[in-house]
Amino acid sequence: MAKQLATLYRTAFVTGASTGLGRAFADMLLAEGVRVWGTARAAERLAPLVGERFTPVVLDLKDREGALAAFRAAERAAEGFDLVINNAGYGAFAEFTAVDFGVWEEQLRVMLVNTAALAHAALPPMIARGRGALVNISSLAAEFPLPFQSAYNIAKAGLSALNESLMLELAPTGVVVLDVRPGDYRTDFEGSVRRPQSEFTPRMERAWRAFEALMSSGPGPAHAAASLRRALWRRRSGTVRTGRFSQAVLAPFLARFGSLALKRRLQARYFNVR
Repeated sequence: MAKQLATLYRTAFVTGASTGLGRAFADMLLAEGVRVWGTARAAERLAPLVGERFTPVVLDLKDREGALAAFRAAERAAEGFDLVINNAGYGAFAEFTAVDFGVWEEQLRVMLVNTAALAHAALPPMIARGRGALVNISSLAAEFPLPFQSAYNIAKAGLSALNESLMLELAPTGVVVLDVRPGDYRTDFEGSVRRPQSEFTPRMERAWRAFEALMSSGPGPAHAAASLRRALWRRRSGTVRTGRFSQAVLAPFLARFGSLALKRRLQARYFNVR
């Protein structure tokens, strides 16, 4: 019988566990025998997961102090987390200058600042024990920004920069840091994207249609969970690009050896915003 991840990670904390990639991560960990504390903004959204090894946690990243209090209470109940996955987040689609800056500021606070605060709270006990893993779910948008989703791009690029910093800082401690960068997955993420701009320009309409088509045709979220599982078994810090071959392998390869100007032209064509 194959070994389960529970031999390495007894307990896990997963934000945004009710849908999409977060749900897939939680399902994978539960199947691997890990005890999971999973979060959502409303407890009823977690009802399908509740069982012997799953504990629901109500957590809203808009409220940093409340989120930290919920995390610490869960950590005490778990007697420490071996694995923390910061996955929760959302999209906002609009021209940068067409909506109040508060729209972008809130997204950056939720997805970058408050997510970093959770990482800040999670790491000291792991460092003290000399083991554990922090997984911050970034995005390939950190390398290939999505048009009209500027704060999302900034937040994901910032998370990747945080991950790179932590990999250097924590190298001697035994704590693993994974920078997971998913591409487009079939999760209905596009259905939850906020669209605060009252009217779309023709370029925005084309970009939105391309975005919807890419998301709806992507791999299922179990594919990302399998990528994460493999990375966790390796027990090494690093970057995990995951998604369809053209996004996770081919595009980074071309970007590495091509020019920035070429990368921008290809992205403009990809989203039909030339």
